[in-house]
Amino acid sequence: MNQTSPALVAQNAVRRLPRAALILLSLAYVLPGFLGRTPWKAFDIEAFGFMLQLARPEAGATVSWLQPTLLGQVDTSLALLPTWLGALFIRLAPLGAEAYAARLPFMAMLGLTLATTWYAVYGLARSDAAQPVAFAFGGEARPADYARALADGGLLALLACLGLARISHEITPALSQLCFTSVLFCGLATLPRRWRLSLLAITTGMLGLTLSGAPALSLILGAGGLMVRSVAQPNRSERRLNMLEIGLLALVCLLSITLAGALDLWRWRIAPHTWSEVNGFARLLVWFTWPAGPLAIWALWRWRYQLAHAWQFPHIGLPVWFTLVTVSATWLTNMSDRALLTALPAIASLAAFALPTLRRSLGALIDWFTLLFFSACALIIWGVWISMETGFPQQPAKNVARAAPEFVHGFSPGLFITALLATMVWCAMVRWRTGRHQPAIWKTLVLPAAGATLCWLLLMTLWLPLLNHGRSYEPLVRKIQAVTGPVSCMQYAGLNTAQGAGLMYHGKVRLQKAGEPSEGCAWLIMDSDHLPALETQIQQLGWTEFSRVRRPTDNFETMVLYKPTQD
Repeated sequence: MNQTSPALVAQNAVRRLPRAALILLSLAYVLPGFLGRTPWKAFDIEAFGFMLQLARPEAGATVSWLQPTLLGQVDTSLALLPTWLGALFIRLAPLGAEAYAARLPFMAMLGLTLATTWYAVYGLARSDAAQPVAFAFGGEARPADYARALADGGLLALLACLGLARISHEITPALSQLCFTSVLFCGLATLPRRWRLSLLAITTGMLGLTLSGAPALSLILGAGGLMVRSVAQPNRSERRLNMLEIGLLALVCLLSITLAGALDLWRWRIAPHTWSEVNGFARLLVWFTWPAGPLAIWALWRWRYQLAHAWQFPHIGLPVWFTLVTVSATWLTNMSDRALLTALPAIASLAAFALPTLRRSLGALIDWFTLLFFSACALIIWGVWISMETGFPQQPAKNVARAAPEFVHGFSPGLFITALLATMVWCAMVRWRTGRHQPAIWKTLVLPAAGATLCWLLLMTLWLPLLNHGRSYEPLVRKIQAVTGPVSCMQYAGLNTAQGAGLMYHGKVRLQKAGEPSEGCAWLIMDSDHLPALETQIQQLGWTEFSRVRRPTDNFETMVLYKPTQD
């Protein structure tokens, strides 16, 4: 079974990556972006608004946990589970800490994504067909050490993906779908070695995906993955799935279908596309999956003899199936990067199997490109921050002032020290990587993962106040309050759910649908985009335009404030 393996790996090349270093790198990736920032527009604040409305409804208002609403609009994403989790944590949080409380389950989901990706690659790498070629006089890598080294490489490949950073740190259904896709992938990858844990992971993954707004994806991934595992050639130390186990897995699929039907979660949102859009979709695939995507393609080429019978070899067939389904779902829906997010664990798994087949020259090219790219990005981030702090050089500070009017920069010792320590660690890592040391198959992905983590951490420390100013509704709400003064209630017309959530959270106001002026709600607010359609109706209700407030970093987002017409 191992005759077509392209992997030539000696035992000294599967050294274990220190667990402390891997955990610290994962924490340095997970925590920034969840801590310190305000909810950003538009998906992040919108999802938070549904959670907030569900957890702390207005007095006398009725809420439905099966149909969360915001400004009278039902959540069209049909992602009940992430909304429930956020709302439950908000209920347990003290006043003023709602945004941080809502992020706690999502921090856990991102951490679980990293952990399950590691275990999935480990489980796939333990199969006989994935093992390296046996040497004539021995010395090839031992199965457990080889699988551990590949799992380390798979986790590093996932951390290095450029598309993972921002979306995975928002409290949106995209992160929930990513988490449960990776849990399902892990459960199928570890079958049948750990049967009970695998069944639990498969059940959790499929039901979680269903309740996260992707029941069709859950069914296709689960049923197809089950077929791959049921026909795959087992390890010498394993056995094929028996009929009872296959029946239990089929029952999980049936349960997922039933749950989606009972909660009315089936929605087919297939969007037609033309061949002219292939170019843009290809660009999205390249930058979003970089550098794991090219490595995955290389792995498919090097393992092409097993790819021809992928259904028999789960270490190739399972990640290929997950990649094909998730990438196809992205194309068939709206070509959104959020839909593509679910493909990353499988792509990172394929990238891991490219590592034992890389030539030394290709590995060196990846190292040097990564070193130059991420070092340049870090220098740019530091350079802009220094310009904002000192005024030298002048041009970056002028560019910031032009792009983010009304932003006032302030020095934060904690953020500065964190960024400085991260940069020092990067320099030490570069020195280690460019020095002489024993070979390890995961070393090619150390700099990409560390560089992506460094740049994300620098953005979430040095640029955090600037990003909060540019992507938050808080500056707009403060400008509105400067006009209206402290108010507890406002009427609204023509607001989207993200704008409504920003007003409710940052302004602490109760929003009431537009009607005749009342003493309790003496202001009406409306998005200027709806002015041509609603202006006449608003005037007939007895309102007169008082002022217009523009969002500082968006020339196209302007709020119109109305007061009662004076007789």
